[in-house]
Amino acid sequence: MKIKLHNNDLPKNIKFTKSVAIDTETMGLNPLRDRLCLVQLSDGNDVCHLIQIKNITTKPKNLINILKNNKILKIFHFARFDVAVLKHFLKADVQNIYCTKIASKIARTYTDKHSLKDLVKEIVGVDMSKQMQSSDWGAEKLSDKQLKYAASDVMYLHQIKNELNKMLIRENRMSLLESCLKFINTRVHLDLADY
Repeated sequence: MKIKLHNNDLPKNIKFTKSVAIDTETMGLNPLRDRLCLVQLSDGNDVCHLIQIKNITTKPKNLINILKNNKILKIFHFARFDVAVLKHFLKADVQNIYCTKIASKIARTYTDKHSLKDLVKEIVGVDMSKQMQSSDWGAEKLSDKQLKYAASDVMYLHQIKNELNKMLIRENRMSLLESCLKFINTRVHLDLADY
């Protein structure tokens, strides 16, 4: 896995065509209180782009254009949180969303384990470390362990989506997932309005 760290935005020459896996790291779990610190993106190859958000007053225009592009599928795990953070801090209305957590809950009804760690272990066969999840993401310089952890959160999402879709199609549940995915932006608006 190759990690590329960028300050405040993606370079203009980086393009995503069909889909991109996205995750965020924040100072906590309250999108209204805890600031956005890092955005991770991967198009499913062995490259992960990490955008360290140091100055929120300068909007990351290239990132926002990707988020708003309806032709690019954005793959999240627990999209409800990440989309809320991106909307609150970047004022970006994320379009064309896929959530592996929702897909897992609809496809994998044989278990109550739907965390990213559980999905990566079952589907990919890798035991992810979540040790760095609760660390200081607002630090001026992120550690190598933090960067590797952040990259691992998006590196497997394409593969997980593909395998979950196979299950959803097999179990005739894809239309249910599609209905749920359409509701994510409404759920985010409700969350940010404190409903």
